[in-house]
Amino acid sequence: MPAETAYDVTADELRAFVERYEHLEAEKKDIADQQKEVMAEAKGRGYSVKALRRVIADRKKRADELAEEEAVVDLYKAALGMQ
Repeated sequence: MPAETAYDVTADELRAFVERYEHLEAEKKDIADQQKEVMAEAKGRGYSVKALRRVIADRKKRADELAEEEAVVDLYKAALGMQ
């Protein structure tokens, strides 16, 4: 295989990777826009976006991880007289 042909194949493959990545970036932006719309709708219905984001983050954690984190927060609040 001549060097020029090998270069063309490599360039085509590289271009395909770049274009696939760019397509995924565009999809990611679309999804982020949709997430913003959901939060705007929730806010419009009177929900706290900050609280919703916390609930969503907590749902991603394992039960034991979440329990440990909450126990530490409770301990800190108690130490500061916030309970």
